[in-house]
Amino acid sequence: MFLGTYEPKLDEKGRVILPAKFREELSTGLVLTRGQERCIYVFSAREFEQMNEKIRQAPVTSKQARDYMRVFLSGASAETPDKQHRITVPATLRSYAGLDRDLTVIGAGSRVEIWDATAWQTYLAEQEAAFADTAEEVIPGLF
Repeated sequence: MFLGTYEPKLDEKGRVILPAKFREELSTGLVLTRGQERCIYVFSAREFEQMNEKIRQAPVTSKQARDYMRVFLSGASAETPDKQHRITVPATLRSYAGLDRDLTVIGAGSRVEIWDATAWQTYLAEQEAAFADTAEEVIPGLF
């Protein structure tokens, strides 16, 4: 499970060093793709295979499912960390997420998310208030 918040830098070649706590799970390969709220999702190769199986079960007759599959999978890039535990974030994904030098990398359970640091701070500030005020059961059975 991926947990925590980290603040690495994007180098001039578009590479980011993976947080130490994420390295073992991602060392054999990972997949980066477009995420919601203009972040980049990072899945272990194993988790992405499971995601792909779920996606393949979506009905091809559903335009919404086809559209989602196309955007999600066309932006995907398989990567293997180098010996310094760096991964290259493709230019198309850097552009999609508006990444600059300062990043925020968060653990989101089954995936990692890469955010532009300013975008993450803005998102978090907006969401923390709503989170603190949530009185109803958003995730059934959690509390």
